[in-house]
Amino acid sequence: MIDRPAIEAAAARIAGRVRITPVIELEPHAFGSSALITLKLELLQHTGSFKPRGAFNRILSASVPVSGVIAASGGNHGAAVAYAAGELGHRAEIYVPAPTPRIKLDRLASYGARVVAIGASYSEALAASTERANETGALVVHAYDQEEVLAGQGTLGRELQLQAPPLETIFVAVGGGGLAGGVAAWYRGDAKVIAIEPASCPTLARALDAGRPVDVEVSGLAADSLGARRIGALMFPIAQQFVDRVVLVSDDQIRAAQRLLWNELRVMAEPGGATALAGLLSGQYRLRDGERVGVIVCGGNVDPARIG
Repeated sequence: MIDRPAIEAAAARIAGRVRITPVIELEPHAFGSSALITLKLELLQHTGSFKPRGAFNRILSASVPVSGVIAASGGNHGAAVAYAAGELGHRAEIYVPAPTPRIKLDRLASYGARVVAIGASYSEALAASTERANETGALVVHAYDQEEVLAGQGTLGRELQLQAPPLETIFVAVGGGGLAGGVAAWYRGDAKVIAIEPASCPTLARALDAGRPVDVEVSGLAADSLGARRIGALMFPIAQQFVDRVVLVSDDQIRAAQRLLWNELRVMAEPGGATALAGLLSGQYRLRDGERVGVIVCGGNVDPARIG
């Protein structure tokens, strides 16, 4: 299980490579809530999501062969790996599911990566990338299930703790669990971590029910970024120990959170990026008056025409 020293080492390793993204403390009763809400605007990170933290830490921790790096992604991780590889002077090959939104494919191409769109889901793209990595020897940068990636994502939790007033509760979206696992590994119970998943992608919820990671069917609005079919094996014991609960939200609730962020703050989040806020607004976690909560807005790669 990764720990705070590993996350501290990651923070030192990637310093100057990633942005320190801002937080905004909302006014009392913002969004009709009795809590005191701090938003972590990680969608302003390089490539529009939190993913460069883990990508840089993984690549900088390894010896990269001439064949470069390879990754499978729903889009955001691939963009981060392509960006990090380009900044560090390495080749990158990114495998994505065929339904990946055009805005994410265009972003990948803009970073100079070789992009292969294959299969109907992330798991199929991952299988193809694994086969290719075995052929070329390229360094695999997993989207969420590597210690270096988890530690890199954990730097967001470290940064948030340094920036914000003492928080009691953190809302964070879950796909494969890299971000939630990293944040939970940093806070280690000093704040409650509430994991938010789309009801159509209940990867962590089903794993906790089963007592182990299991495959689930995934679909819905946020499946391009939160559609991992199985929670990460490295993240799962962290969740068992340090995630307070899982909240499932509907596509309609995610859309409403997207619209609220835009209408109230002019923050344009993708569905996965708005999922944590959807969890807070769902009322499934009962907030105390004045409870200090952090909400991670983790991605902004969205077609503006799809918000409204």
